[in-house]
Amino acid sequence: MLRVINLDTCLSKFVDTFSPKIVAELNGQHVKVVRLEGDKVPWHIHDGEDELFLVLDGVLDVLERNAAVTLRAGEFTVVPRGVEHRVVPRGHVKLLLFEPAGIAHTGAVRAEITKDRFDWLDV
Repeated sequence: MLRVINLDTCLSKFVDTFSPKIVAELNGQHVKVVRLEGDKVPWHIHDGEDELFLVLDGVLDVLERNAAVTLRAGEFTVVPRGVEHRVVPRGHVKLLLFEPAGIAHTGAVRAEITKDRFDWLDV
């Protein structure tokens, strides 16, 4: 069954940060929305998964050990599997993520923001 998912509506349903919410799934992937604010994401690696970060609102720095990109609304990047990385929001940022279901939130690294499971958002 087809359905329309409005990202603004999804993001209006929660205010917590660094807690991705699943809004859809396809082909073994979860589509998630998340709010970020503050420098809390540790350096980490996903050995078996690529990650896509699409900025919906705000400015996000995506860092690798020897490189960095800055994303603004409407821009995205893919962090390839096996690449150590972290993200740093500049102020409040809203993101759309595409990640394999079952991905470890911060890889093998445990941090104050690490989630062991992701909640489904009622859309």
